[in-house]
Amino acid sequence: MTAAKPSLRDIFSSPKLLIIVGLGAASGFPNQITESALQAWLKDAGASNTTIGILTYVSIPYLLKFLWAPLLDRYPLPLLGRRRGWMFVIQMALAVAIAAFAVQDPRLSLTAVAVTALIIVFFSASQDIVIDAYRTDISLPHERGAAAAANNLGYRACAWLAFAAALVMADQIGWRLAFLVLAAVMLAFALITWFAPEAEYRAPSPTSLKDSVLTPLRELLGSPGALGLIAVIVTFKIGNALALKLFTPFLLDIGFTKTEIGLVAKAVLTTSAIVGGILGGLWMIRLGLLRAMLLFGVLQTVTTLAFYFLAAAGKNFPLMIAATGIENLSAAMGNIAEVALIMALCNKRFSAFQYALLSVLALLPRYLLGGPAGWLADHGGWGVYYVVAFAAGLPGLLMVWLMRDRIAALDVQR
Repeated sequence: MTAAKPSLRDIFSSPKLLIIVGLGAASGFPNQITESALQAWLKDAGASNTTIGILTYVSIPYLLKFLWAPLLDRYPLPLLGRRRGWMFVIQMALAVAIAAFAVQDPRLSLTAVAVTALIIVFFSASQDIVIDAYRTDISLPHERGAAAAANNLGYRACAWLAFAAALVMADQIGWRLAFLVLAAVMLAFALITWFAPEAEYRAPSPTSLKDSVLTPLRELLGSPGALGLIAVIVTFKIGNALALKLFTPFLLDIGFTKTEIGLVAKAVLTTSAIVGGILGGLWMIRLGLLRAMLLFGVLQTVTTLAFYFLAAAGKNFPLMIAATGIENLSAAMGNIAEVALIMALCNKRFSAFQYALLSVLALLPRYLLGGPAGWLADHGGWGVYYVVAFAAGLPGLLMVWLMRDRIAALDVQR
């Protein structure tokens, strides 16, 4: 039998979902500091698009987080419970690492900046491991879409806050003070973790590191259609990942200022992503996982072409707002469906490792495209760049259709 579907009132009033919103905010905050804010900082220092693209590889720990995720399943800290103890300690470390950016200068040493960014990303990836596991652990099967939407709401809002605040403060008071303020905000997120309830666990934690790795791997790979579902996860967001990979340098190149990007473009991006996340979560209740992935996948692929028209027009505020809005609206809806798919494939006993592994596969396009994206932008131009991004979204749609029966089966509560 399928579970009762939550109402709109349930989604906005549930204390559980409010906690997920807050933890989603903590997850999104450091991500954009080493993504868009770092790109703007490097652009200010005179770095080329190719250099900026190469330095996006500091995000590699997001792709490797499955390597230490089993440790977080196996060894809880002696405070705040199985998940929250790790969250609290990692958030403290993140605040210190972000503050270290304040003593760096990319004009003097790109290496020092890259190392500091790498440390931030490591702690950010570790925080994501535990927050994703916590969200998966406390969400019932019929709450997955709502939980994904709540996480998206917090993540997107705070990602924009970090980036917009960084750019505006960089224009007004300089990058050094901007990073110190961001570090203080990161420290405040630990309060949410302190007061969040711990999830209830019916099964014991893994009893050994071997049990933390081999058992969840056998469970994932031994399920029907496992390789096909993994292919869906890898390919579903390729086009969208490429479209947004160099969003900030793209807008700077066609004439927008840092303040305009921070206050207008990123505000539109965040608002549309939040609305798209909420709509995606609500529509999943009616559509189910399969139809949501098909519909949202088509929308996120087609709307990539909006940036092609913006590239052809140049600096144009109405067109920039429209392109950013519709592309990120549909991209957020696609993200909700993919997160729900990943949650459906996880066993609560191993959720840190399984979610980390599956989310890494989903993030592969986003974090491996930095170098090729920068090269394509420099040598092909932004128009060609966004045509390629559109074409890159088509394989994911094909994989969803080929795996439609298996995806539909995941929607049935067992």
